[in-house]
Order: sequence, then C-alpha cells, then structure tokens
Amino acid sequence: MIDDFAKEYLHGDLRELRETMLWKLDGLGEYDIRRPLTSTGTNLLGLVKHLAMLEARYFGEVFDRPFPEPLPRWDDDGERDADMWATEHETREEITDRYRRVWEHADATITALAIDAAGYVPWWPRPDVKLFNVLVHMLTETSRHAGHADILREQVDGSTGTTAHDATGRHDAAFREAQRAKIERAAAEAAVTELGQKRQPFTTDMDLL
Repeated sequence: MIDDFAKEYLHGDLRELRETMLWKLDGLGEYDIRRPLTSTGTNLLGLVKHLAMLEARYFGEVFDRPFPEPLPRWDDDGERDADMWATEHETREEITDRYRRVWEHADATITALAIDAAGYVPWWPRPDVKLFNVLVHMLTETSRHAGHADILREQVDGSTGTTAHDATGRHDAAFREAQRAKIERAAAEAAVTELGQKRQPFTTDMDLL
C-alpha cells in the first residue's frame, strides 16, 4: 500500500540523516564540537542535543508514548535554547548515547503506529496531527540541521558530505581554493557593476529627443 511505502520511505531518510549528524562529530576534539561557530552560538554537539530532544518529544508525548527519561517542559521559558549547547559537565558520550536511545524509542513509535495515527502537538497552532505530519516535520528539521552541521564542519576542517566515504570530496585543497577565488572574483565584479549602475545619471524621455 502507498501508506506503508510512504511511512517506510520517510523513516528511511530520517535514519540516514541521524547517522549523518553523528558522523559530523567524528574525528573532532571536545573544543571543536562544542565551540560556537556562528554569531548566535550554533555548534555541532548542540545540534545533536537539540535533535534528540525534538525526536523524544515528537515521537513520544505527541502520541502519548512518553520517552522514559526526563525532558524539560515544552512551555518552560527558562529552559528555552538550553538544548542548543552542551555544558562543560555534559560528555559527548552522554549526548550521543541519549540520541541513540531516542532513535530506538522513536522507531518503536513509528513502527507501531499507522501513518494516519492521531497525535496532539500542544505548541502548534493546529495541534491535531497524524504520524505523517510528524514524520515530515522531523525529517525537515533533521535535514535543516544536517545542513547547518555540514557548514559548521567545513569551517572546522574542510570536511563536507554525508558520510566518511565522501568526506574528502572529489577535489583537492588546491582546486577548492581556486574555485573559491573564482567565485570571489565574480562576486566582486558583480558588486562593481551594481555600483556603476547606481551612479549613472537619471535619464528622462526628453533627454532622448
């Protein structure tokens, strides 16, 4: 049936993206997986911690199948954004192991329920949902954060891709630097062209007579 196919297709993509998120930590020291790499503090280990909390909640309490470990209340403003970074007392293993336990719990929910099983998301404007809605939402969330992680990891050591197999890419460092320089030149030339157009005098129809 198409319903079963859709559920397995979405679930399969989610499984792959989870592994990508953990792979982004491989080979990096404690500082690099924790340090803020954007002005808003986005960091690699924090993204994993955040996704663990989201999956625990969306595939847990939303379907009245609560994850069997403490979670902050979704409406606790004091805990807002606490899942986006790791304290110095939280280990990499604690966070990644929790993410894997969340996978097991979420996978059990996805397997047990039909794709049109009803759920309730109190923090959504339209809280009545189906498993299909939540699967799509978590796949979108995980894809979005995997993209963040890809950019962050590239900033740290130049690694890109979704698995260790394609981490080095098809080109060496010299090619990538030449490519970057070419793109930089194109951007600079476009800016010069834009500036020249802005400086052109205003022309009226009378000037053309």
